Amino acid sequence: MQKYISIGCMSGTSLDGLDLVACEFTCAPTWNFKILKSTTITYSRKWVHKLSTAAELNALDFALLNNEYGKFVGKQILDFCSDLPEKPDLVSSHGHTIFHQPDMRLTLQIGNGASIAAACGLPTACDFRTMDVALKGQGAPLVPIGDELLFGDYAICLNLGGFANVSFRENDERKAFDICPANMALNHFTKEMGYEYDLDGNMGRSGTVRDELLVLLNELDFYQQEGPKSLGREWFEKEFLTLINSFQLSPIDILRTLYEHISDQLYKAVENHPKGQILITGGGAHNVFLIELFSEKTKHKTIIPSTQIIDFKEAIVFAFLGVLRLREETNCLRSVTGAIHDHSGGAIYLP
Repeated sequence: MQKYISIGCMSGTSLDGLDLVACEFTCAPTWNFKILKSTTITYSRKWVHKLSTAAELNALDFALLNNEYGKFVGKQILDFCSDLPEKPDLVSSHGHTIFHQPDMRLTLQIGNGASIAAACGLPTACDFRTMDVALKGQGAPLVPIGDELLFGDYAICLNLGGFANVSFRENDERKAFDICPANMALNHFTKEMGYEYDLDGNMGRSGTVRDELLVLLNELDFYQQEGPKSLGREWFEKEFLTLINSFQLSPIDILRTLYEHISDQLYKAVENHPKGQILITGGGAHNVFLIELFSEKTKHKTIIPSTQIIDFKEAIVFAFLGVLRLREETNCLRSVTGAIHDHSGGAIYLP
């Protein structure tokens, strides 16, 4: 089979909502894709609360939430697919990450695949990270296989989501790693001021860089490590927020310092690569101030694609991961995650 219609589902750490994209993938002989439809289902306050506090639940309530969220995702997919010209071949769901501690061989994304498949009536691929972690990998990032096969014309792919991550080719291998907190950190402090996010970076632009905090942020141990490496909410809360909160600064000055910190770390992640084009996607690509700061520092040409690619690239790639899994082809690279070997990760549920 050379053509697949796959539904990609992505829920990120920033809790913006559930991204859904319907893509047609063709392989003749290289992979190409066409977006058929895309949307974001904004989470209700109920779901934001449930997902943000899931790590505190007891085992039974956590298992019930896993099923409930899977059913919710499946129902959203069923509605989403109602006007597609062709029945999709599969659903490919990232789930919503609750725990990510690869050093303890643990990663967990809720959204029971069986519940999704039962609710939408489509074969469902999910749980893409678990096998990689079992194989002593980081379980993240997973998007680089899509960067390699779908977006290979760019020298560097930079994703500015809850966490920022980067992907590039080096010595004939795809390399990638998480860089630093991005939207997760910015949104945390804009919410302290009563806003969901910092539109165009205007609030942060008005603040003052606090050099002492900036130096200590840039010296955090994670930034001194070589890849493969990945970040999770646990590190963000324990290491990152604890350091920031110890300074008792105004949210405006914290935001301005965070912008400087994020742009510093983005620059550090790409500065040693030959000059080329950087494809920037994820919610942070809409942040005018952040892009200005990074563009001023880097020698590379920054490319901001269409809004649809900015907002749905991760969902597109997860739709693609499911296709590769269905074909039993590699969808996770050891050169990226540090696993023992390349593999085809994910479980498939047939309704």
